[in-house]
Amino acid sequence: MTEVVVPLRTPLLRGERRLRIALVGLPGSGKTTLFDAVSSTSPHSGTLTGTHRVYRECTVQIGFDEASVVDLPSVHSLHHLEGDDLSALKYLLWGDERPPVSMHEDSAPPAPFAPPDLIIQVVDASSLQSHLELTLELSQLGRPIVLALNQMDEAAKKGLYINIKSLEELLRMPVVPTVALMGQGLTQLFSAAMNAAREATCPLPQPPSRHIAESLQPLATALNRPEIHAAFRVPHPMLVCHFAAADGFIEEELGQHFPGVLPELRALREAAGLRLPRPLADELHADRHHRAATLVEAALRMGSPTDTHGWRYWLDELFLHPHWGLIGSLAVFAAVLFVVFEISGWIDSMTTARLAEAFADWRPEAGGGIIARAVLDGLIGLVGIVVPYMIPLVMLLVSLEQVGLMQRIAFVVDRGFHQIGLHGGVAVPFLLGLGCNVPAISGAARATSGRERVIASVLITFVPCSARSAIILAVAGKYLGAAGVFGIFALTLVVIAGMGRLLSRQNRELGPGQVQEIPAYALPAWRPLLAETWARTSDILTIVTPLLVGGSVVLALLNHVGADGLINTLLTPVTVWWLGLPLALGVPLLFGVLRKELSLLMIYQALGTQEIGGLLDPAQIVTLLLFLTFYIPCVSTFAVMLKTVGRRDAFFSVALSVAAALLLSGGARLVLGGVQMLAN
Repeated sequence: MTEVVVPLRTPLLRGERRLRIALVGLPGSGKTTLFDAVSSTSPHSGTLTGTHRVYRECTVQIGFDEASVVDLPSVHSLHHLEGDDLSALKYLLWGDERPPVSMHEDSAPPAPFAPPDLIIQVVDASSLQSHLELTLELSQLGRPIVLALNQMDEAAKKGLYINIKSLEELLRMPVVPTVALMGQGLTQLFSAAMNAAREATCPLPQPPSRHIAESLQPLATALNRPEIHAAFRVPHPMLVCHFAAADGFIEEELGQHFPGVLPELRALREAAGLRLPRPLADELHADRHHRAATLVEAALRMGSPTDTHGWRYWLDELFLHPHWGLIGSLAVFAAVLFVVFEISGWIDSMTTARLAEAFADWRPEAGGGIIARAVLDGLIGLVGIVVPYMIPLVMLLVSLEQVGLMQRIAFVVDRGFHQIGLHGGVAVPFLLGLGCNVPAISGAARATSGRERVIASVLITFVPCSARSAIILAVAGKYLGAAGVFGIFALTLVVIAGMGRLLSRQNRELGPGQVQEIPAYALPAWRPLLAETWARTSDILTIVTPLLVGGSVVLALLNHVGADGLINTLLTPVTVWWLGLPLALGVPLLFGVLRKELSLLMIYQALGTQEIGGLLDPAQIVTLLLFLTFYIPCVSTFAVMLKTVGRRDAFFSVALSVAAALLLSGGARLVLGGVQMLAN
């Protein structure tokens, strides 16, 4: 396999060095959409102190680094703020470190965490000028700023084309085009944020026009006093600008803490205004508006609205759109099912079925022959898992990853997976679980960590693999009809969602949010495809093979010594009393843990016929199918769980699946039995 070298930027920004990023923007900029696209499964939320303005905060993984991202309430301006609106500015300036001028306030600091190390301003690219006015104000805060030029697709539809390089040079800050709704540009945005934080470069405050700067010079000199700066802890250009604009908060605090200086400062402000054609506050606002318009004029080019798009655009509209993306994801899901039940079924008939037929007449009765036959059955079972189901499905999903579709599906379903405590990145392992849970759990282990790995692994054991799906289709399709098949599959989705909610509530401190990369479309490459397929299926040889062979030997020896009757008798409380099934089904249900497809064969053998509808009523068939669906998938899955999540959580998964199987199947038996009694 080709080694991939990833450059490591140091120092790593994680743990105590974790970067704190504030998302700032005007209403409608897409700031909250951007936060949702990268947030963890359970972001913290609260209100800024003494207000009703809600903020949200979570940790986000950015490569090897981490950042605490805070989604602040929207702001229109940093000037003339009052009441609730003022709290956002106080957080940007001070965080939980109150300056001397606010020590007299009874309330707590604006937020219970430190001020931001960096600001990401989210800007609507289709309405640039009003957003750039806020940018000019933010540049006075003295913190690194990265501009997220969002909604670039809407700008293109309006015929607006922005010269990113030119805007970067004019603003002297990184500018990254994004479409947060579709996940585009987010990787580049947060990479630029980490680089800006490491370089600790702050944009120089954009000075006002020359005639205003000259008129404000006496006032700026008078305000440049160490005691004032120590009291406010506000950058000098911002302090001058806000006092010059008669900002109520700054003027009130100056009056309380420096009453002797305030008359002089007011006189200097009035004198500065006399030198200008308009009142000073109006002149400052008009100048900021003019400078923003100049920036837009220099960076923006008008053209005709976009009418035609290439195939990449339409594919993204299908797979990344918040609504259409679900349809695209369902189309991929349908393709996976087609591979599992059509192509894989054909391969199974050409490989495993022929192997089984070739040795069907060999039924040894001596001990050595019985063991040899059991070993052969185990190997045939291994071929039946790997060749028809696992390899084609893994190759299909790896191909879709190389093309770039699976990453888009992961982004679209991310919010839905958040409801069960997971990220959309586990969508690929969940799809893989439709073929076999073994490589699915291995894939989830690579994509997750900590409690998320445990939750994903446990939930994947409830995904109906090809063997369980084949049983559902074969039995329910024949005796219960399409409604029965649909009902059982729908119930698995409900159980997975419910289990996910319960498991995630046990530990809300799950993994950090993820910046999901949306790669460019590309054609699959054969060598990486084969190498990745081998990497995802190699566990079969080391883990599954000995278990399948060993399990087959144990089962054969139990049959040989006639232990079936004893096992069936011991399982009577479960099979007969609770599930209401025939006594002879104890062994098939118990040893279905070796291989699910073996369960159906053993059921036929135990009942003496493949036409089980004559021996079991519809309620019993539903009970049997529900138990087989939710009972321990197979011993191979358990072995992979031991390797990926450890003994404790592997046994917890077993206990959970047994409990779910017993409760759901027993509950169904009681409900359906009651319905039958009422019907009679």
